[in-house]
Amino acid sequence: MTIAVAGVFRDLPYMGVIRVVADASKLGFQNGHPDWANLGQGQPEVDSLPGAPERILNVEMTTADCAYGPVGGIDELREAIAAHYNRLYRKGKKSQYTKRNVAVGAGGRLILSRLLASVGSVRFGHIGPDYTAYEDLLDYHRYRLTPVAINVSHRHAYQLSPDELEFEVAKSRLDALLLSNPCNPTGALVGEEDLAGYLDLARRKNVWLLLDEFYSQFIYDEEGGPAERPVSAAEYVKDVESDPVVIIDGLTKGFRYPGWRVGWIVGPTEVVENVARAASAIDGGAPVILQRLATRALRPAVADSEGMAVRAAFSKKRLLMLEAPKKMGLQVPYPSLGTFYLWASLEHLQRPLNDAQAFYENGLKHRVMTVPGRHFDVNPGAVRESWIGSSWMRFSFGPPEQNMCAGLDRLAHMI
Repeated sequence: MTIAVAGVFRDLPYMGVIRVVADASKLGFQNGHPDWANLGQGQPEVDSLPGAPERILNVEMTTADCAYGPVGGIDELREAIAAHYNRLYRKGKKSQYTKRNVAVGAGGRLILSRLLASVGSVRFGHIGPDYTAYEDLLDYHRYRLTPVAINVSHRHAYQLSPDELEFEVAKSRLDALLLSNPCNPTGALVGEEDLAGYLDLARRKNVWLLLDEFYSQFIYDEEGGPAERPVSAAEYVKDVESDPVVIIDGLTKGFRYPGWRVGWIVGPTEVVENVARAASAIDGGAPVILQRLATRALRPAVADSEGMAVRAAFSKKRLLMLEAPKKMGLQVPYPSLGTFYLWASLEHLQRPLNDAQAFYENGLKHRVMTVPGRHFDVNPGAVRESWIGSSWMRFSFGPPEQNMCAGLDRLAHMI
């Protein structure tokens, strides 16, 4: 028996990377399949890395873990997150984060959903290209929010200086701005001096900055080596209770525990409490047992050695990923200084492979997954034509090195 769904349920497409996985699954892909190279994946490799602490793979449950936890997260984890930010970014500063400045949720999309559900009727800026999930997250609230796109061109290295951002804020009369830093997909990094300028602008113009810092551990220096430390707006906040800044992060990327689905926001107490209240209607709170696990990952010695190991391993893979496209004829005008992605142009390839969709479809035939750049054109409600050219493609160096190199070899053979 079939059921009638037309008129009741709307047809929803998979977003970005999930669409890629769905298409590949029809051809036999599954996570860990040795015959596939997932150069489209949005997660880092999760196995052991040289110099990293042992993976946390066991936990002893108690009956208390079977009960609902607080919607904003357990105190133990909230305190650990606040201490983590104070230790890395706020040494010697009078204003310090406490557990009241932290709310925990079951992953990045969920914590972003809570955050956007808490925003009022405002003019809400977002950057393009940027994280694919922002499109639907903003679209759900278009009855209340007015999304305003700020398109950042490759001709400007996908960067906005503080002065350029101030011009855009004034021109579009923005009340808030959401962006990922470093940027998924371009890898563009708002570095220390510019990040301080962004926060100065936010204070002067009372514009809320919502900064998605999930890739803040994946930072590289100008020579391509691992940076000494991560980057966060938390270092440039003057007063944790009055600065109009909210930071979004979690264990998914930098700590390499995507399956745990532990994310958080850090910001002024009033905002954090409001976002936690949103959880009472949206999700009810994150699993307690996973939050207890997360506190182990945030122990200072564990967190620091993990971050250094991540940057060392991924800086090596980044250099390999940069070299291979050049040999294939791909253009990488602005190599990433953050994330584990490469944003490349196919325009100099022969037809049909100079078109990202054709490149993607042919790649699947060679058991290699990539992501066409058009997916990162954040366009809530599809109210305008896409401005990202058809030649742009995102490649991930998230997989283990051997698997990544196998995928690059297949793409070179395909070309």
